[in-house]
Amino acid sequence: MSTAPKLSQALGNDPARPGPGPLPLVAIVGPTASGKSSLGVKLARIFGGEVLACDSTQVYRGFDIGTAKPTVVERAGVPHHLLDLVDPDFVFTAGEYRSRAVAVLEDLRQRVRLPVLTVGTGLYLRALLEGLADAPARSEELRARLESRADAHSLQYLHRVLRRLDPEAAVRIGSRDRPKMIRAIEVCLLTGRPLSEIHQAGRTPLEGYHPIKIGLQPPRAALYERIERRVHAMLDRGWLEEVSRLVASGVAQNTKPFDFIGYSELSAHLDGTVTLAAAKKAIAQATRRYAKRQMTWFRKEPLVHWLPGFGDDAAVLAAAEKLVAGQMQASVAN
Repeated sequence: MSTAPKLSQALGNDPARPGPGPLPLVAIVGPTASGKSSLGVKLARIFGGEVLACDSTQVYRGFDIGTAKPTVVERAGVPHHLLDLVDPDFVFTAGEYRSRAVAVLEDLRQRVRLPVLTVGTGLYLRALLEGLADAPARSEELRARLESRADAHSLQYLHRVLRRLDPEAAVRIGSRDRPKMIRAIEVCLLTGRPLSEIHQAGRTPLEGYHPIKIGLQPPRAALYERIERRVHAMLDRGWLEEVSRLVASGVAQNTKPFDFIGYSELSAHLDGTVTLAAAKKAIAQATRRYAKRQMTWFRKEPLVHWLPGFGDDAAVLAAAEKLVAGQMQASVAN
């Protein structure tokens, strides 16, 4: 059993004591299927914390299995926040995430609980820690034109336009991610400046916290094998039935969550346009590509302590516990 002190013990149960330094905040990054949720729950239990999901897919109600939303059993009694926030037709942004996350952090500060973020969406973590630039508001007229172009041509067409306008953003944004491509193009056309440039200016960073960033880096072959197994496990748990229920309940298939990996493929299978075997293969392939994009993003994240392995490996947990304990003590001592 761990002897590591909980945050309340380290603070003497007084988060407002005279002259406190920044409070610790744990952020676990890594590719999908690397075990971030498992490690997050274990660290939260050890250090008296609560988990904040940092994932653009898990905020949507009803989209559970395919987004790897932790089940009640997997949460192991640890409170989880920032899950199931909005309905599928809600346009959820990084700014919306930041405002909701800051409110949760303030609540945890008052209750002397350690925040543990499980990060699947690097942009959301960056928005929380570094703040957001003053980007222009949405232009529905311009968006409608871009949507029409995408329908008339293809997503690859949108990606080519983005590459011309903002090559840096095109590297970060996958050619399947229609909403992000449209937003990046929209910003470029409205401001005459690339989104990547705007994101570098005018930010207000998060104050009062010392981030402890832990990165999971399992071997690629092992990760790809786990992704393959997880796709089959998700289908065994009823992923196809979940998609069928969503469609039957009237959720429009042009809403953002139906662009998430797996939901469009399984919807196509339900429509009879692809076989289940072909859908499985496409989902696994898309997930591997997504994992690769995540790692490309997270490798650029500063001050990450990388651990070789999965979040449910005993050696990784031991290393992460030691790291958090040492940095937490140093943080609260300042």
